[in-house]
Amino acid sequence: MSSGSWSHEVTAAVPAGQLFKAAMLDWHNLGPKVAPEVIASASVISGDKAVGGIREFKFTPAMPFSYLRERLDFLDLEKFELKNTIVEGGTLGKQVESGTSHFKFEPSGNGCVVKVVASYKLVAGVQDDPSEIAKAKEAVTKHIKAAEAYLLANPTAYA
Repeated sequence: MSSGSWSHEVTAAVPAGQLFKAAMLDWHNLGPKVAPEVIASASVISGDKAVGGIREFKFTPAMPFSYLRERLDFLDLEKFELKNTIVEGGTLGKQVESGTSHFKFEPSGNGCVVKVVASYKLVAGVQDDPSEIAKAKEAVTKHIKAAEAYLLANPTAYA
């Protein structure tokens, strides 16, 4: 079995704290509103916005899987940073044995830079696929840009 990781950066024209709240902490509420073509619905399964909490996202056919559950493993509200782990759904058990994501929102000028590092272990026999990594990076960019567009249109939201 092999493991790997990838990193990605997205620049946004809104403050780090505001984007962190919208794109990370409240994405289960905002995501279905601003990205309905991808997220059919989302909910908190347990532990709302607390370490150990689990959220579920149900996706439209635009995604290659129907749902994903993630557990919040680390949260720093002052540094706009969090880590989560896939606990069910997605490609878990099919392509990946485990997967984690680390998001950090760093202030930059009037906006911010979102830094993402994803780490994973592949299921035995599955090869790393550069096109899947490219799709994952594109999905992260769309996620951040959807939240940014919402905040630019609604400057007092999540302030």
